[in-house]
Amino acid sequence: MKLNLSFPVNGTNKVVEIEDEKKLAIFYDKRMSQEVPLDVLGEEFTGYVAKITGGNDKQGFPMYQGVLVPHRVRLLMKPGNKCYTPRREGEFKRKSVRGCIVSHDLSALSLCITKKGLADLPGLTDATNPRRLGPKRASNIRKMFNLEKTDDVRKFVVRRSVTTKGGHTKSKAPKIQRLVTAQTIQRKRHLQKVKMANWRRSIAEAKEYKTKY
Repeated sequence: MKLNLSFPVNGTNKVVEIEDEKKLAIFYDKRMSQEVPLDVLGEEFTGYVAKITGGNDKQGFPMYQGVLVPHRVRLLMKPGNKCYTPRREGEFKRKSVRGCIVSHDLSALSLCITKKGLADLPGLTDATNPRRLGPKRASNIRKMFNLEKTDDVRKFVVRRSVTTKGGHTKSKAPKIQRLVTAQTIQRKRHLQKVKMANWRRSIAEAKEYKTKY
């Protein structure tokens, strides 16, 4: 079975293949989102604890959270469900998925390390893979740099330099989402004013209609 290990703190992941059934027995009959100590896998995993986040069987059918069986089932999926992309609006379809309980039929299991052990795992905990892009939403930028509401978020956007095919270097930055500026406040005030004017006009027209007829 392949174990897809991820370490979100460093943004790294690694695939470990284990064939020994005795080592894999610690995962059997465990559910998704349960935490499992990894000491049995080897000395390098001493002290590590991982959370089961998913997996798939030899035919590629994924595990589905909330289905409390260790085998494959066919569920009637609706738009918005995981493991299903509707091709038409309002389309329902019966799809095969695996239950959320781990069994020996799985070919790959996804694990997220929640507690680091004594020693570093090469390629996983000793390496760092920084985020390529910074936050885009205004509130997330404030949270990242611990800003006040009065601070200008536009000065703190994470920029990155890009080299074009012609050899020129230019700076790129994301468009800030949910940014409240003086222009947006003015636009909102204007739309509210138009809405109230339409409301008053409709009341006046209704009153005039009643007096005439």
